[in-house]
Amino acid sequence: MKRISILLLAATSFAVPACSNDASPTGDDDGSGSGSGSGSGSGSSADQYQQVLNSRVVDYGAALKIAALRLTGQLPTMDEIKSISSAADDAGKKTAYEALIDKYLGTPAFKKQIFAFWQDQMKIGGSAMFDTAPALAAELTDMNASYMELFTRTTDDLCPTFNAATGVFTPAACGNGGPQVGVLSNPGVMSSYFANLAFRRVRWVQEVFDCVAFPLASQTNGPDQHVPGASSPVTILKPFNLIASPQNNGGRVNFQDVSAAICANCHSIANGRAPLFANYDANGKYQTGPAVPIPADGNPTAKLTDWLVAPDPTAWLYGQPTPDLASFGQAMAADPDVAACGVARMWNWALGKTDIVDTLQEVPTETIQDQLTAFKASGYKIKDLIAAVYKSKDFTSF
Repeated sequence: MKRISILLLAATSFAVPACSNDASPTGDDDGSGSGSGSGSGSGSSADQYQQVLNSRVVDYGAALKIAALRLTGQLPTMDEIKSISSAADDAGKKTAYEALIDKYLGTPAFKKQIFAFWQDQMKIGGSAMFDTAPALAAELTDMNASYMELFTRTTDDLCPTFNAATGVFTPAACGNGGPQVGVLSNPGVMSSYFANLAFRRVRWVQEVFDCVAFPLASQTNGPDQHVPGASSPVTILKPFNLIASPQNNGGRVNFQDVSAAICANCHSIANGRAPLFANYDANGKYQTGPAVPIPADGNPTAKLTDWLVAPDPTAWLYGQPTPDLASFGQAMAADPDVAACGVARMWNWALGKTDIVDTLQEVPTETIQDQLTAFKASGYKIKDLIAAVYKSKDFTSF
């Protein structure tokens, strides 16, 4: 994944450490954790960390309590606890535990929990219109549909409602006009994240589904482009002469500015995405042209030249042109970092971590790799992913 990992060892008694799947950071693969300094007090921090990992033991009873709270909002019943504790051996405990995970994922309580999960992840909700994007995600999860349908589904029922009391999803059209593409065209999202040049909408997409803090973005590791006045080289892939500014193709915002920060390092990507979200007005309704302002006197309405220099196209990433919202969603679905972000968010939820982007807390890539591999192989089925996380050795070990 294209961001910095912060490796945090959980300090609470119930949380599972963010850890690797029995892989030694030092390169040892014998599981002993006995690096050159092991046991002597002089070993490296990696050796010491591996010793902590190797000292863990599987405890399905403890894992069940956490899983039940996450997946149903309630503690397990005594019968459920006894089904594990009374098992004759570890294999029996594992079977009983995994059966309960499957049971929880089929309950009405899970629907309520996963709806709340998506409200938290998407940072939206609380009223009928603003709940429709989380409701769609929760419905797709409950259906065990592909995660990528969040960006590729083009049916006319993309704004369902959810009744928390009954656990029923009711399909509904969004009714905001324009292309209908998963949550990317959702009127609640477009209204809630209305702002100058549609950049808050771009930020929402990037942070929620790519797990990269805005305005930082990928593709900043291109060849050095030495620009007069810049204190350091511009390192974007896009040629600097394709960055919009008043001196370049008549843009009204100077994205070629290098006097303080090098604006192009972020806007080389953001400006390719924003026009695809710009036609939605403050109420989330689709208009025939840009309906967002630029930050200038009188708040004039944006024009395409404010973002792009012709013939530079709209794009998910530079070199991956996406002429419309549907192709943009397809490009997101094909990006491995989007899949990895989805898996990481599920892991953070399971382990009780805070938001990946807001606090930089995330489970290391070594931990999520098995689930990421299975996620891809399953066709990105969401409920299967959740089951895999809660059944994993790293979740059930303490």
